[in-house]
Amino acid sequence: MSAETRQQQAADEQQQQQQSTGDGAGASERQEGAPLLSEADVQACRGRWDEIQASFVDRPRESVEQADALVADLLQQLTAGFTQQRSRLEGQWDRGDEVSTEELRVALTSYRSFFNRLLAA
Repeated sequence: MSAETRQQQAADEQQQQQQSTGDGAGASERQEGAPLLSEADVQACRGRWDEIQASFVDRPRESVEQADALVADLLQQLTAGFTQQRSRLEGQWDRGDEVSTEELRVALTSYRSFFNRLLAA
């Protein structure tokens, strides 16, 4: 995933998070259904996989090594995305005693969405 794609994804998630302040559970439900990767990233990974699979006949060992690298890259992308999301969630409520009950409710709703996405992954 390119740095620009990650930045765009982070911006999109931040916008979703800001919108969730207004409608709480509705935004949380939308986040639960949101894909973990952008469509462009999914297509790039599928294209890479197709190339790896096609090269197996001529270079089986290299194909398996490339498949391992692809899966490692994908896991790294997912981990980075979840780490960023968790940091944003923590920032919602970790401001000391200045946080309202409504802000805490929205934060808990966001954590529930995040938790469900982790279990679905």
